[in-house]
Amino acid sequence: MRVDDLRGLGLFAGLSDAQLGELLEGGDEVRIEPGIKLFTEGEHADHWWVLVDGAIELSRHVGREDTVVGRMDVPGRWAGGFRAWDERGVYLASGRGVQEGRVLRVPAPVLRTLTDAWFPLGGHLINGVYGTARSIEATARQRQSLVTLGTLAAGLAHEINNPAAAATRAADALEAVCQTLISSLDRLAQGEISAPQLTALDKLRREIQPAAAGLDPLDIADQENAMATWLGRHGVERDWVIAQPLAAAGVDVAWCERAAAVLDEDNLEPGLDWVASTFAATTLLSEVKESTRRISDLVAAVRSYSQMDRASLQPTDVTQGLENTLTMLGHKLRDGISVVREYGDLPRIEAYTGELNQVWTNLIDNAVDAMKGSGSLRIHTFAEGNKVVVELTDTGEGMPPEVAARAFEPFYTTKDVGKGTGLGLDIAQRIIVERHNGSITITSTPGETTLHVEIPIRQKSTP
Repeated sequence: MRVDDLRGLGLFAGLSDAQLGELLEGGDEVRIEPGIKLFTEGEHADHWWVLVDGAIELSRHVGREDTVVGRMDVPGRWAGGFRAWDERGVYLASGRGVQEGRVLRVPAPVLRTLTDAWFPLGGHLINGVYGTARSIEATARQRQSLVTLGTLAAGLAHEINNPAAAATRAADALEAVCQTLISSLDRLAQGEISAPQLTALDKLRREIQPAAAGLDPLDIADQENAMATWLGRHGVERDWVIAQPLAAAGVDVAWCERAAAVLDEDNLEPGLDWVASTFAATTLLSEVKESTRRISDLVAAVRSYSQMDRASLQPTDVTQGLENTLTMLGHKLRDGISVVREYGDLPRIEAYTGELNQVWTNLIDNAVDAMKGSGSLRIHTFAEGNKVVVELTDTGEGMPPEVAARAFEPFYTTKDVGKGTGLGLDIAQRIIVERHNGSITITSTPGETTLHVEIPIRQKSTP
């Protein structure tokens, strides 16, 4: 390629022959042949392509298809070269030859050097444009992150609401049971129950070891009916109220017969009411304890998940991070989705824990979405040499090869607008590869997709 080939292009108007010569010297000629791909969408834009003659078709991958978005068929049109001003600049479309011809291909560093020398102000303006675009992109991603935070917060509120409501119901019921307990003792006192009778009744009460969790609900219902019938025959007016807690605790009719032998007729109902109230109070206290423990566990999981009170690079328990993430996404892991945990004995690794938890959130959320409400998520972890390995496998429909090949490209997604966490797999890859010197890969077949993540136990920067 000669200077004369470039002199007539409007793109180079105002450049001297010497400058055009420098441009040619820094670049090279590439022949255009129909069907030959010159550059690929999403790859680093390491070269600047200037059309001299011929034609190039520009296409972008939209959904599952390649769509033609433009055509370079006028000499002087150009594409790429963005890494001359932006280290992360990528090709915005793929270029494929459609008519024989030539292009001048100039490496991005050469382009930057020449423009700085020839057009210093122009170079500053371009830098400003890229800086503004990057700032807008960062703001948009921050907005997406806030939407994600709102989604997680809504899910967490749903998770906390259930045990909180259960604790409230149990506390309200416990208040009523305590009133019944006091009134039954008052009635026993009015009936002039003797100390030996009360002692014998309490001894019978302590013989019962509540085991409702191990009893079949149908068996409990049958026992409750039998108990209510027996109580009715013995003149107990509140038979339906007393029968339920006694049956739930495992009391049978034979035990009631023994209690009737200890108590006289006037003290039978308040005596059994007192025993039933003690069992009900114990059950309700257990519900309050379990509900508040669940709330405490959720708060602890959120604190560990967010890592708001920790340093950046720190010893990290990968298993705990995965469990905290499962807790945060618990509202999505119900009904038809099961989680299979295959945790190995992992050492603590040096990591940016909060960022790592973001990765687990993205991968698990993607897996759940892929299964569309039904399937199995398998989490397999193990240590291998000087690194830990995490594999997340879902039973969704899988990814076509062309989708799996592009899954880590910036801005690439197959989800509808508003779906997902707003944290692309490209950022997940940056966190694993750039921040933790690890690797992340995808293997996918119909019915099985696995994300394979490897992270060094110790980071190179650590002394």
